[in-house]
Amino acid sequence: MEPDIRIAVDIGGTFTDIEILDAQTGAIHQIKTPSTPSDPSVGLLTGIRQASERFGFPMEAVQYLLHGTTIATNAVLERKLPLGAVITTAGFEDVMQIGRHGRTDVYAITLAQPDPLVARRLCFGVTERVNAAGEVTVPLDEAGVRRVAAQIAEAGVKSVAVCLLHAYANPAHERRIGEILAQALPGVAVTLASDISPEIREYERMSTTALNAMLVPIVQRYTDRLAGRLKEELPEAQVYLVQSNGGVAGLAKAGREPARLLLSGPSGGAAAAKRLSATLDEPNLVAVDMGGTSFDVSVVHDGQVAMVNEGEVDGLPVRLPMIEMRTIGAGGGSIAWVDEGGRLRIGPHSAGADPGPACYGKGGTQFTVTDANLLLGRLDGASFMGGAMPLDREAARKAAEPIATRLGLTIDQVAAGVIDVANSALATATRLSLFEKGMDPEDFALLSFGGAGGVHACEVAEELGIRRVVFPAHASTLSAWGILWSDIAHDLSATQIGLLSDLAPGLARTAERLVADARALLSEDGVPEAAQRFEWALDLRYAGQAFDLRVPLAGADFSAVGVETATAAFHALHRQRFSYDEPSVPVEMVALRLKAVGGLAKPMAAAAEPSLAEAAERSRPVHGRHGPVATPVRDRDFIGMTEPVAGPAVVEEPYTSIYLPAGWSVLTHASGALVADRLSRH
Repeated sequence: MEPDIRIAVDIGGTFTDIEILDAQTGAIHQIKTPSTPSDPSVGLLTGIRQASERFGFPMEAVQYLLHGTTIATNAVLERKLPLGAVITTAGFEDVMQIGRHGRTDVYAITLAQPDPLVARRLCFGVTERVNAAGEVTVPLDEAGVRRVAAQIAEAGVKSVAVCLLHAYANPAHERRIGEILAQALPGVAVTLASDISPEIREYERMSTTALNAMLVPIVQRYTDRLAGRLKEELPEAQVYLVQSNGGVAGLAKAGREPARLLLSGPSGGAAAAKRLSATLDEPNLVAVDMGGTSFDVSVVHDGQVAMVNEGEVDGLPVRLPMIEMRTIGAGGGSIAWVDEGGRLRIGPHSAGADPGPACYGKGGTQFTVTDANLLLGRLDGASFMGGAMPLDREAARKAAEPIATRLGLTIDQVAAGVIDVANSALATATRLSLFEKGMDPEDFALLSFGGAGGVHACEVAEELGIRRVVFPAHASTLSAWGILWSDIAHDLSATQIGLLSDLAPGLARTAERLVADARALLSEDGVPEAAQRFEWALDLRYAGQAFDLRVPLAGADFSAVGVETATAAFHALHRQRFSYDEPSVPVEMVALRLKAVGGLAKPMAAAAEPSLAEAAERSRPVHGRHGPVATPVRDRDFIGMTEPVAGPAVVEEPYTSIYLPAGWSVLTHASGALVADRLSRH
């Protein structure tokens, strides 16, 4: 029998996490290797080679490679984007510069807006007009399009976004402009709004289209380079990239629509949380992923991951379906500093993978959260990364000295302060993620993962009033573990605005068109019809509102009963989010949404065998709430299923550690996860 190896990779700012599943035996392995920011594929292949040697499988046995990447996100955050242009309806050339005037900080005297992606001089208008009903009222001036194409060529533009006023209702003019540009501008990346985001709201649609167009050259270079290297080293592997919606896409689609990759890595953690919610019988989980550079929060409520129709990257709207995620710059590598007012601050800047925290011994001199955890005894310098990467305690102390001098504190007080400030930031981000949905943290368990999360989770939970914390197996690489079970996914939508009761009779025809388009995409991916499934949702709002809510729709049921069910679900969701509903107000539909899923084969993972060996007795001083305390140190494999371990304690595994404060106890769940419960308030 031929070996069948499935590999999932999550490339972070500090480490590249890899999960390996042997489909023949069900064995799952994990490995971490330092990321290589200059070319992420180098770290990816290095890790796979190491895994091949360590776990004894040939490279040609790899059948699937599922890959989460931050390459698109980093390009936007760093604004390392090629020169772009926009073509829009004449009279709307200023949309990109005007943007939206929403205030995220209501107390700010001035409104800080992100810099426009495209300079005004490169926003071109062409004569045409389609109304909101999709009727052509002014024909397209094709000669004008060719004149604009000549100006774009002269300016040296590398990517063009075509975003006409009502192209979501009728894309004919955008399609024709795309044909003209393909002839006039060979080699220039062109994205049509009607392809990437065929929805209302012209600024959000234009921002999404421009982002996609400008990311195409960057992501295609990466996918071409990756494909070339993988062809040599993993000749049998089918390669997929993870999208922001939690599904995966082939390299060709990822290259055409790279804006769908902007939450590629973190979405794997949310997918893992949903899977674990069922396994643990915990329908409400708030999942927190703390890695080297960031802290990502996602929510599973009633067993379902929260989704949104629009996200934001660096202040720029992205009008695409994605897992709802809150991200702050607070990870193990986040740098501690003192502001002008003498306050201790953490991040958002990070020491990253190179040079990394001072204790890595790679030349870093700035004090980080990881350095603080080492000095407080919550991390063991000798066993970090399974002993492959010892930490330098003296380098950490030296990095803390300038802050200690500035604040007039001891080194230990600075380290404890860094942890307190970091925990407060983590709790605030988690609290906001729940409060904005009308949810109470006390109704949730905290799912903690990521390499840096275990030493903070219980204290963060205490601040939130959460009484249960789950530390899953493979916690340090859980995003990669979630990616391991991903399916192909395509999002399609049709904008239709009007009263739901009026539009419902015609929605069956719209649904048939979306299904036909979806089946074509899945067939292109080689997904047999038996492995295809469809998930429906409606964007609904009260008549007169300017915003809408995404309401799941069981099947494509547009009968009177289906409309009544969707309307009731909308009222309930509105009441949960905003504490009120208005049953007497008519409900208006904005869009019909379809998520087309192509199921990939799901091999069974072997059940973890509990260890029967005796644990060696160890302890070390660990700083808790009241200073250093002699604290037991246990290996994760020796936490039993019947006899709880009470805090204070430190639980270690090769790639992460857990700090269990006093007042908490921990047991092993049948799934292999550790479940910590809060016994009393301290």
